[in-house]
Amino acid sequence: MIRTLSLLLALAAAPAAQAACYADYKAKQDDPLRLAYGVAEITGPCDAASAVAELTPRLAGKGWTLLDVMGTFGDDGLEERKARAGDHYLSF
Repeated sequence: MIRTLSLLLALAAAPAAQAACYADYKAKQDDPLRLAYGVAEITGPCDAASAVAELTPRLAGKGWTLLDVMGTFGDDGLEERKARAGDHYLSF
């Protein structure tokens, strides 16, 4: 009985596995103007508002301005976006 209770407590205390989350976005650089489409992993909640909050400083640190988060998705959407994102595939 004690062993079962200990096991149940250990399972309850273990963090729930969070599914992977990604966002596809549009960004720009000025002087000269460069536009980019990219895909980035998001570590917070899997929604557009969280993606904006995470991507804005990441991109700004490399001289990019976030224009739009097009959407968020899981592992199942990665492969179809890889070719289009090119060098900006999981780079930020």
